[in-house]
Amino acid sequence: MSVEITWWGHATCTVEDSGVRVLTDPLFARRLAHLRRRRGAVPPARAAVADVVLVSHLHADHMHLPSLAALAPGTRLLVPRGARRAVPGLARLAGVRGLSVTEMVPGEEADVGGGVRVRAVRARHDGRRLPFGPQLAPALGYVVQGSARTYFAGDTGLFDAMAAEVGPVDVALLPVGGWGPYLGPGHLDAGRAARALADLAPAAAVPVHYGTYWPIGLDAVRPHEFHAPGEEFERWARRLAPKVTVRVPGHGERVRLP
Repeated sequence: MSVEITWWGHATCTVEDSGVRVLTDPLFARRLAHLRRRRGAVPPARAAVADVVLVSHLHADHMHLPSLAALAPGTRLLVPRGARRAVPGLARLAGVRGLSVTEMVPGEEADVGGGVRVRAVRARHDGRRLPFGPQLAPALGYVVQGSARTYFAGDTGLFDAMAAEVGPVDVALLPVGGWGPYLGPGHLDAGRAARALADLAPAAAVPVHYGTYWPIGLDAVRPHEFHAPGEEFERWARRLAPKVTVRVPGHGERVRLP
């Protein structure tokens, strides 16, 4: 049992399992509205090569339509149920690019080929399309079930039933920060992510969703919130989940787990 993870920055990862390439929340932009990419090069074209793409929720830094437009025609997308109605541009893009869109709710599974299945799980996060979108689609996490069971949490806060709903996993991709000086509700920081890790008890974990984008003009405001979350998560994990192997890759780095 083994899986390879490439972290491209923010919440964007390639999970390679059993010959299947799974891409999470693709964001290939140098700039998004008031955010700019401060660390790591914009991912190369090969980052957009995937058999299936998982979109956790509708925020523009997770469902980024220009990045989805870089996918090859026929690529399959798994998205929260209601996404096409909430984001009309998704339906238009899917038609133009020939993308296959499957809407999901927690508990549903999809066979993505190669003996790999993907199960949607609940996330505690306001996943509506901001700034004005109604709550039409739930925020999701996903468990990729191949030779390993890999949990991609998307954006989420802690909730009591997390470990029970996610189930046994081998690898956890957990958000540990954000894109600004302060985290709002429905997010994990390094310490809360380590608490989630202790409950989930995988063999290995990778911190994501930090150290990539930051608001323009705020470089000097609480800079530790940009630079430190990955290493802080590793330190917290040694204390709260000492049996879990934590890998902290750089941007574009591939790691083999567990």
